[in-house]
Amino acid sequence: MSPEKQKQRDHLYMKMARTWAENSYCRRRQVGALLVKDNMIISDGYNGTPSGFENNCEDEHNVSLPYVLHAEANAITKVARSHNSSDGATLYVTASPCMECAKLIIQAGITRIVYGEKYRLMDGVELLQKANINVEFLPLTPNIEDR
Repeated sequence: MSPEKQKQRDHLYMKMARTWAENSYCRRRQVGALLVKDNMIISDGYNGTPSGFENNCEDEHNVSLPYVLHAEANAITKVARSHNSSDGATLYVTASPCMECAKLIIQAGITRIVYGEKYRLMDGVELLQKANINVEFLPLTPNIEDR
């Protein structure tokens, strides 16, 4: 695929990840993720509570509950339950991965990450780069057609 075509696809998948983040019930931050392989979406995720839990991500002090799953973890565990493999896939995520998600990404065989905003801690991105995973920052700026 040409670099220009890849850039177009990256923008489209990031736009879709932003839309998918809107499914999150979290008040402080909504994050979406898409796993793409061979130009097909093989999994998706957003931050939230595990299946069967009440859809509240924060306590009464607006602090995230310890069992809230990140969007990347949801997408990776969802693909693990399917017949697909994330080996060689690209993960599009609206926020940079944390350290815990970075470890899951490495173990899942994902080879490329495209993220849309920098989180206050960048240790997850640093670990991914150390593991020779292609990490790209694609800012979540609105497209002209989104205005």
